[in-house]
Amino acid sequence: MGLLTPLAIKIGSIPWMPKYLPQIVKCDKAIAAVTRQRYGLLDIAGLPHITVIVRGRRSGVERATALLAAPTDTGWFIAGSYFGGPDMPQWVYNLRATDTVKVRHEGLTSVASVRELDGDERVQAWQILRATWPNFDLYEKRTDRRIPVFSLVTDKREDRTTNQ
Repeated sequence: MGLLTPLAIKIGSIPWMPKYLPQIVKCDKAIAAVTRQRYGLLDIAGLPHITVIVRGRRSGVERATALLAAPTDTGWFIAGSYFGGPDMPQWVYNLRATDTVKVRHEGLTSVASVRELDGDERVQAWQILRATWPNFDLYEKRTDRRIPVFSLVTDKREDRTTNQ
């Protein structure tokens, strides 16, 4: 937990936050661009995160999305919460359309298998995600949709990349 994590949790709990997510994403991308992908809003907030790089299901263009993530022994858990907004994040549809993604974490990029969790696996992963980011409870109450939870299992061959 970083020094600014409590502030990030407070900001993340604001009810009108989902409608400002596009501006938050733009701000995050601007910070990442200025710092050559070394820092973003989640770094500033002191929260565990990854960048998921996935091909668009229709365009075929690689898209990079910074996501709050809970580390596991084999990779990461992520949730398509969209701050508890009514809409499903677009990256969720792209993950559902593929078996593998690239995951960038602390300058390392690796390939990860993707699996959407259900049943007991989802319940266990959701508990871990809630421990990482308490606002997931609030997001679940804000929305009528079921927040998807994914397991990303990374391979062991990680390569240092130049983040351009």
